[in-house]
Amino acid sequence: MKKLLILLLISIALGVEAQVAPIYNPKADAQVEIDAAVKQASVEGKHVFLQIGGNWCVWCRRYHQFTAEDPEISEYIADNFVVVKVNYSKENKNEEVLEKLGYPQRFGFPVFVVLDSKGNRIHIQNSGYLEADGGYDKDKVLGFYKQWSPAALDPKSYEK
Repeated sequence: MKKLLILLLISIALGVEAQVAPIYNPKADAQVEIDAAVKQASVEGKHVFLQIGGNWCVWCRRYHQFTAEDPEISEYIADNFVVVKVNYSKENKNEEVLEKLGYPQRFGFPVFVVLDSKGNRIHIQNSGYLEADGGYDKDKVLGFYKQWSPAALDPKSYEK
């Protein structure tokens, strides 16, 4: 009976894992999505945040969940960035886009790229620097977003 119960629990757990909605769309045209995000960022006075990874990547899924579930972080992102999730998988590596971005995949996945409201790359972030104790660190993640927000790069923020 115990073996049956354990098998049932394992089956349920695997079924739940398989039903998790994909974060990255391998069929998406990343360049079209980035161009649209740049236009939106220009209108809204935001930067563009590119989250590059794949549904196969456990750390990509963890990062997505971590930022989505923290109200302070998710609100800060929404207020300051237009987000595009750029797929990298065997189905679609988006190699031309990544070449234009300076090969951010060299840092592993997920990797983050910040563009200004004109589409200029202003930063590539190795996500490993945002981790602590086997997961993502709230202070490091929020600090990263604050350091690359439009206000942080606006000279007016530093006038006396």
